[in-house]
Amino acid sequence: MRISSLSEELNNEKRVAITPETAKKFILMGFEVFLPNNYGEHLGFNNDVFKDIGVKILDSQEELISITDLFLQLSLPVDQIILQLKENQTIVGVLNPTQNFNKLKDLAERKVNLFSLELLPRITRAQSMDILSSQANLAGYKAVVDSFAYFERAIPMMMTAAGTVPAAKVLVVGAGVAGLQAIATAKRMGAVVFATDVRAASKEQVESLGGKFLSVEVKENLETESGYAKETSDDYKNKQEKLLKETLKKIDIVICTALIPGKKAPIIIKDDMVGVMQSGSIIYDLAAIQGGNTNLTQLDKIVDKNGVKIIGEKNILNKLPITASNLYAKNIFNFVSNLFNKESKNFIINSEDEIVAKTLIS
Repeated sequence: MRISSLSEELNNEKRVAITPETAKKFILMGFEVFLPNNYGEHLGFNNDVFKDIGVKILDSQEELISITDLFLQLSLPVDQIILQLKENQTIVGVLNPTQNFNKLKDLAERKVNLFSLELLPRITRAQSMDILSSQANLAGYKAVVDSFAYFERAIPMMMTAAGTVPAAKVLVVGAGVAGLQAIATAKRMGAVVFATDVRAASKEQVESLGGKFLSVEVKENLETESGYAKETSDDYKNKQEKLLKETLKKIDIVICTALIPGKKAPIIIKDDMVGVMQSGSIIYDLAAIQGGNTNLTQLDKIVDKNGVKIIGEKNILNKLPITASNLYAKNIFNFVSNLFNKESKNFIINSEDEIVAKTLIS
């Protein structure tokens, strides 16, 4: 069985799906691993590092595509590569079925196997494969670090002979994996942290990290069976808006992480809410790639609205590509290991396996 990974478009994606560590593990399992020339050069994984552990480096992309059984990717390859794929080849990655529906349908008709890892079920056995959690964890951390860098005041409370410097106040919108890491990071750096989430179960998690949970009393269940947030009712939205607008008057930094799988990100911070924030405040919108949690968010731009900076990063993990790649590659290795049959030394696509059933889109 031959495994490879095609180079991503470096302008958009600096992470890689195969690292020297996971390449070595694949080879020990009996796979052959092929990579394109200079695959990991930008991360310090040069050709010699891979060659020393038995990876074969190919100059020809056409040859690489033709001999590969399993492609491990970050995202769906570009159209030029898609046209070269053939029956029974397999792609594992974050394939974004909603956005790439037509391309994936074409591949399915050509009998290419497609696994999209953002569809992994939230079960214990899949935790080691959970790419959303590993990557969101880093995103939450980096969003806080970057927003503090843009904030032109001190973060922790300081007692000085000249007077007391008050601690910065941070609001985290959405207490999923990214939000919880943002809370923990901001708290460690000395900020006073508030958080809000539609899921009532988040309250205990937020408070365990030292955050103050802002809640709207509501009778409806706003959590899916998979543990993700549901879209809220108009009544909830109105109550939440009033609470947030009052809270934002005293907030210095907002970290937005609220997402609904497969849909446009909800607008949480309305324009009039931005208007009550103090000049010099920061809104870091991790939901920018799905439209943003504000109407003002623009991809890869810093928008200044009356002194409030709104930052919309397209891919914040490009700022932590080595750590993000190491975690992502381990997630993928664990997923592939689940498909691998040790007796036959082959891939077995068992549709009765919940992990396979949820992620197999073709």
